[in-house]
Amino acid sequence: MTDSSYQNWLQTSPLPRNEARLLLQKVTGLSHAQIIAQGEERLPEYFQAALNALQQRRMSCEPMAYILGEKEFYGRVFAVSPAVLIPRPETEHLLEAALSRLPEKHAARVWDLGCGSGIVAISLKLERPELEVWASDISAAALEVAQNNAENLGAQIEWAQGDWFACDRLPEKHSCDVLVSNPPYIEQHDHHLVQGDLRFEPQGALTDFGDGLGALRSIIAGAAQFLREHGSLWLEHGFDQGAAVRELLQAAGFREVETLRDYAGLERVSGGFRPR
Repeated sequence: MTDSSYQNWLQTSPLPRNEARLLLQKVTGLSHAQIIAQGEERLPEYFQAALNALQQRRMSCEPMAYILGEKEFYGRVFAVSPAVLIPRPETEHLLEAALSRLPEKHAARVWDLGCGSGIVAISLKLERPELEVWASDISAAALEVAQNNAENLGAQIEWAQGDWFACDRLPEKHSCDVLVSNPPYIEQHDHHLVQGDLRFEPQGALTDFGDGLGALRSIIAGAAQFLREHGSLWLEHGFDQGAAVRELLQAAGFREVETLRDYAGLERVSGGFRPR
């Protein structure tokens, strides 16, 4: 292995400059400013070996979030692994829908169903520390990631494991002010599942292995029994599923049903208030 400086490795890496820099920061523990200041210094061989291994993973199209082991969401850095979905900006709309509809009272309770890495549940707790926040997931590996994130970020969460409303522990009936979920909603034959980052993400968190509405149907069907009288349900869904989700909500008796659009103007989050 030939000698190389920090700057030389950055210049010769086939990766985009920003990605190469992030890998260099991860391996060396140096900040961007430190890398610039030490740019002409020799890069130790053990760093070169580690960098080249990570670089090869990225050249094989593995998502940067999994290589780095973290991803920012709503201004905070969350640990991620292949056991959970990579946080995406679109999910901020789900978080904001919940925040804007929570009552201003100390006893408010919210439940994040299918919490994955915990980005929504933990963000809710950190934005509104007085909340009682529940989070559940069917995956033990995902819950471990979420629990570690909560501990690292200082968020107290009530955890449960199970499939939607069939968990090992549950909040009391009619006790939640808001239910939120970003469930698997991609149709099983959607070509996006074999493209880009989605190839590396847990398929069970992306698709219901059906028409993409199965999990949404289950959540909508069972939500009312856990919502308070003026409680509401908010769901992230595909850009082309808004009409279908609104129909499901209305058929289940939810009131004031609406759909929120994402930063690209696409329908992304739908919800409504508990049936009377």
